[in-house]
Amino acid sequence: MNIILTGYMGTGKTSVANELNKLLCHEIMDTDDLVVKREKRSINDIFAKDGEQYFRKIESEIIEEVSKLNNVIISTGGGVVLNKQNIQNLKKNGVVFCLTATPEKIFERLKKDDTRPLKNLLRCCC
Repeated sequence: MNIILTGYMGTGKTSVANELNKLLCHEIMDTDDLVVKREKRSINDIFAKDGEQYFRKIESEIIEEVSKLNNVIISTGGGVVLNKQNIQNLKKNGVVFCLTATPEKIFERLKKDDTRPLKNLLRCCC
């Protein structure tokens, strides 16, 4: 079974995945990294040139692929839960955990990070 980490950006998915990797020695599949690798460009560039809808399409394709793997840690992008099919695919072969953090903690973690195209959403709540 896979371990799937979901949650809003800045909730610690990557950090938790790295800690789990130390304990379990399972490979980490970071869906944002896989999108960047497939597209050969940054997420910011994908959003700017092709839009969020295109990004979500590629993200869903990646989710479908990694969901078929065994004994991996899947760290998802913050918006992966927007598509019910993504969650259904992930649940077929894994346990899904949703990480949370307060808006203040998320803002603190992300305030210097310019790699997230939807970070401007934080300004409305912090």
